Amino acid sequence: MRVLVFSLDGVFDTGMAVVLDVLRMANGLSALARPGEPPAFEVELVGLQSRIRTALGMSVAAKKARTAPLPDWVVMPAISAATPATLVECLERPAVREAGAVLRGWQGEGVHIAAACIGTFLLAESGLLAGEEATTTWWLSPLFRSRYPEVRLDQDRMLVPSGPFVTAGAAMGHLDLALWLVRQASPELATLVARYMLVDGRVSQAPYIIPDHLAHSDPLIERFERWTRANLARGFSLQEAARELATSPRTLQRRAEAVLGKSPLSYFQDRRVERARHLIETSSMDLDAIAAQVGYADGATLRTLLRRRLGRGVRELRAG
Repeated sequence: MRVLVFSLDGVFDTGMAVVLDVLRMANGLSALARPGEPPAFEVELVGLQSRIRTALGMSVAAKKARTAPLPDWVVMPAISAATPATLVECLERPAVREAGAVLRGWQGEGVHIAAACIGTFLLAESGLLAGEEATTTWWLSPLFRSRYPEVRLDQDRMLVPSGPFVTAGAAMGHLDLALWLVRQASPELATLVARYMLVDGRVSQAPYIIPDHLAHSDPLIERFERWTRANLARGFSLQEAARELATSPRTLQRRAEAVLGKSPLSYFQDRRVERARHLIETSSMDLDAIAAQVGYADGATLRTLLRRRLGRGVRELRAG
């Protein structure tokens, strides 16, 4: 499999390095298992110019993307941007438009394209993700939704294959993405690489999401988040929530979908689970008492919900 790692100036050093390291480790382990056979991956770093300047200021040699032989896969690592405002500035750079043209040219030739973290924004800027499913770094999901409404975003998933594309979540999602590529060549090799690199399987970003961070990107949703925390023990009513927040149910529903990617009810239920998990892990309260605090009838109901939503039982949560 021929893979080009397509990096722009300001690339997130760890993201670029992780992709290269995983693929090269896969080649090394493959060579040990099958001496004399060609490597599983032909890997090359490419850029718009012959040198890439990373976010940490290092200068790295690269082949020019437009002259590189046609690959099977292109991987787009993230650029480094600390805030939505700085990311928007980065996305307005001429280099991003040029990169989009290169990506469209590759895709027109049947090349598959992968991106992780903020690299998903670079792919979306090209227009290629229109109508596709995707994920992105969870803390920038409100910006992604507002900037690319034609993309079907699922911020909870760690990896989302969709047509000729695959996208991965925040920062270390580069690692998950690289292992996914190895798995396409050999599931056994991917498992071996993961064991050598001490990588646990992660199918979701959801346990890592900080709801307050997302909510604070919109004044109404920030007020709704505070209302939610104060009312976890009560049953949820969209009409009551909207009335107390001085808005309409339709507006609250629409803003929650736009900012959080889910309905107000789903968000409310997520916060119940989050609060219950916190109490289980940090207190000695029995499960019935915890259930009462987060609005469930009894501990048995909560136990079933935790297992379904988190994939872990109470005993596992308390064991850490």
